[in-house]
Amino acid sequence: MGEIAALATSFCWSLNSIQFTFAGRRVGSRVVNRVRLTLAVVFLSLSHLLLHGKLLPIQAELYRWGWLALSGMLGLIVGDGSLFQAFLLIGPRRSMMLMTLVPVISTLAAWIFLGEMLLPLEIIAVLITVGGVAWVVSERQAENESIDRDPKDRVLGVLLGLGGATGQALGLVFAKRGLVGDFPALSATVMRMTIAATVIWLGAVFRGRAALAWEALEDRQARFWLIGGAFVGPFIGVWLSLIAVRTAPVGIASTLMSLSPIILIPFDHWIFDERITARSIVGTVIALVGAAIIFVI
Repeated sequence: MGEIAALATSFCWSLNSIQFTFAGRRVGSRVVNRVRLTLAVVFLSLSHLLLHGKLLPIQAELYRWGWLALSGMLGLIVGDGSLFQAFLLIGPRRSMMLMTLVPVISTLAAWIFLGEMLLPLEIIAVLITVGGVAWVVSERQAENESIDRDPKDRVLGVLLGLGGATGQALGLVFAKRGLVGDFPALSATVMRMTIAATVIWLGAVFRGRAALAWEALEDRQARFWLIGGAFVGPFIGVWLSLIAVRTAPVGIASTLMSLSPIILIPFDHWIFDERITARSIVGTVIALVGAAIIFVI
């Protein structure tokens, strides 16, 4: 169950990245980040009301709120925010290369904080999958990606990329601490997303940029992509990701979630007219072999 949910998460995040790419081109990435979290809270709260009779799981124990708050801030604010900034400093290709470290960091963090130990064959499967994804991502080089960046920007970009990978990995691990005792994944997702959205909005208000998000919704095309992206990614995708980490080892779940660059290959070809190379095919096969091993273990 957890492995299937993790794989479905990768599909959601692949589609979500395309939707937010179109939205970001019209209104900017920071506005997209605020709006996507806000819309996700609306979708999640309404679903929670329908399934559990309340908009928020206010009856949840304080320790759950603490772990899920930490998870949301590390994963959705520090992790995603650092990654978006790394895109600007070192480009998407190098940033995504650093993000392939998420399964490795997740596995180590789950061992330290949760006591989760993977079998030797599972570790091999993780490394095969991550290697295949890294092989594909390392080939992607945007034509407009500058190679003459300031050395300080390169160093900062790498640090931010590592911070993004670490934030997302720890976000998953600490989310699992808040899910102990078969706590509903939907309730945990509502709590995690609500706290992250609240912090993001407080920061926007403090900087005087809150109005930009509402202006973005006046753009019809941006609104279409934002609503669709928020539904597929922060709503369905994050919900599935917590189902995955609740029912499968964090290292395994994060590895299967990292397949998004592989899943994106045909979409990039059809939508953005990118060429499918022999290297991307080989990397895809390697990653899928690793994923298949995970499923049959």
